[in-house]
Amino acid sequence: MSSQDKEYYDSVITNRDKFFDLRLRDIWQFRDLLMLFVHRDFVAYYKQTILGPLWFFIQPLLTTLVFTVIFGRIAKIPTDGLPPVLFYLAGVTSWNYFADCFKKTSNSFTQNAHIFGKVYFPRVIVPLSIVITNLISFGIQLLLFLAFVFYFIYSGANVHPNLFILLFPVIVIMMGIMGLGLGMLVSALTTKYRDLQFLIVFGIQLLMYATPVIYPVSSIPEKYQLFVLLNPMSSIIETFRYSFLGVGSFSYSGLLYSLIFTIVIFVFGLLVFNKTEKNFMDVV
Repeated sequence: MSSQDKEYYDSVITNRDKFFDLRLRDIWQFRDLLMLFVHRDFVAYYKQTILGPLWFFIQPLLTTLVFTVIFGRIAKIPTDGLPPVLFYLAGVTSWNYFADCFKKTSNSFTQNAHIFGKVYFPRVIVPLSIVITNLISFGIQLLLFLAFVFYFIYSGANVHPNLFILLFPVIVIMMGIMGLGLGMLVSALTTKYRDLQFLIVFGIQLLMYATPVIYPVSSIPEKYQLFVLLNPMSSIIETFRYSFLGVGSFSYSGLLYSLIFTIVIFVFGLLVFNKTEKNFMDVV
């Protein structure tokens, strides 16, 4: 198509000839569609359930209860002097957002093949809408967590929110972007290797135990702490817990490492995702 012909069209759809052609501007142009996907995902997920949105509260509460009984009462894993319920709820709340973003975006191509084969739109809108939808559920669970924080502060527990709470927006963005980047990367790979869909669910569960969700970093022998901190989610979880509860470990270098990892994995995941969408329908 010549440049003269393009003047008669508002937008022209062409192949991504360059590997680094991200076309992030397209996301803004299709922002209305993005919001429609967010509404669809949020409403459809609990549409035919009895309790509906109450599951946003029930799931973290039940998980926290199980962790408190098994790891707090039976295994007697220390919680840095915090009430076990509050310690585990902080880890569960923050971990759930990352895990849901990672898990649900990892099958974006395969679950939406029926849409991708009919109409054009920037494919990255689908996983991005999942991240935004999960942000809503994270906000609801955060309110539950804050209710427990205020209760334990009122009851005189060793809970001291501090100025590091100002890093909270950065932490949330990092969790969402990291989950999005990893999810897009896996989604691109699952177009050829469907076994990854089963491995991801299992892998996320294992990754949680390599993250200080059910234990503080201080409880790990010093010579092994480096291996835990190599997990980019470790510093994020610890910062979240430290900022709201005032107990735990905080490291600028650790958070910087997590930030660099997040940026790298997001850019790489987006590049692979965009490259895969070009020939996705041929593979499926």
